[in-house]
Amino acid sequence: MKFKCDRNTILKEVSIAQDIISSRNALSILSNVLIEADNNTLLIRATDLKVGFETRIPVEVTVPGTTTIFCEKLLGILRSLPDEQINFELDGERLKISPEIKKVKFQLKSIAADQYPEIKDINDEAYFEIPQKDFIEMISQTIFAVSDDETRYFMNGVYLENDEGNLIMVATDGRRLSFIKKNFDGVIGDFKGIIIPPKVLLLIRKLSSGEGNFFLAISDKNIFIKFDNQKISSNLIEGQFPNYHRVIPEKQEYEMIMDKNELSSALMRVSLLVENKSKRIYFALSEDVLTLSSEESEIGVAKEEIACKYNGPESSIALNYSYISDPLKVIKDEEVCIRYSEPNKAITILPSPETDYFHIVMPMQID
Repeated sequence: MKFKCDRNTILKEVSIAQDIISSRNALSILSNVLIEADNNTLLIRATDLKVGFETRIPVEVTVPGTTTIFCEKLLGILRSLPDEQINFELDGERLKISPEIKKVKFQLKSIAADQYPEIKDINDEAYFEIPQKDFIEMISQTIFAVSDDETRYFMNGVYLENDEGNLIMVATDGRRLSFIKKNFDGVIGDFKGIIIPPKVLLLIRKLSSGEGNFFLAISDKNIFIKFDNQKISSNLIEGQFPNYHRVIPEKQEYEMIMDKNELSSALMRVSLLVENKSKRIYFALSEDVLTLSSEESEIGVAKEEIACKYNGPESSIALNYSYISDPLKVIKDEEVCIRYSEPNKAITILPSPETDYFHIVMPMQID
């Protein structure tokens, strides 16, 4: 195998491969990245047996061939080299790496590609298209609410289902829930609800341009995504996702509407004196005024009033401030609405005017 290519082009793809490869697989073939040069194209492939990554970049191939290389060291070498054409040549079990101008040479020991694990695949007919921009928004509106409690593994991912041609994405950790529903003009594949690991969704959001379409395919145990010059596959999380419909309030009698940025700023300031362990912050509601306050402590107390549109009863609600600030970061509208029925029951956070997503938060006990 012998080829040359632009340093920055291959560096970008090898960086992605290293993000996928698990550090627990050090010095095994799973620490390697597979490279295959043919027809002036370089195939790059990486997997940790759960997530698979594949991409193709243009290169100048002199001798076709394939091998696998320790990814972390290959990445370090590429980062150290100047921005110029890089020559690669496989000599026996060693891959020689050298820039065209800079007088430096590296040799990396390789492992034969036939020992590399296969990455799961699916027929092209199984794919359906959805706009990148919309799917990325769905990820952003839900992924922060995923549970990190490994004993409830069925909540360690984002739930995706097809509801009569609408895509629904939901995440919950038992104390909060994020929901978004989008309608697409094209035909969406028919599939049962699945639970997607956050690792693959974060990878998709990081790598995608936000333009054009994703091509998605779903099997019983895997999800496949193609976009731009990249292809990603992932195992699904097995298990029964909670019945999220039971968490969504049918009716909430009271609502307050306020400027989102003003609420975010006030929340940030008052949270400076909130106890780190409990993260409890108080929302005191009165006519057209919302008062945010921390608990009295040895450090001190913080309190701030902001204007809002509200004509319900005077109430006080205790909330985890991060459960409020997280949704505010992804709500794009200028105004935000908070709905509730009783101070000890779930509140709903959503943009004003209402759109296709909302966030539900369970209150904390008031001491």
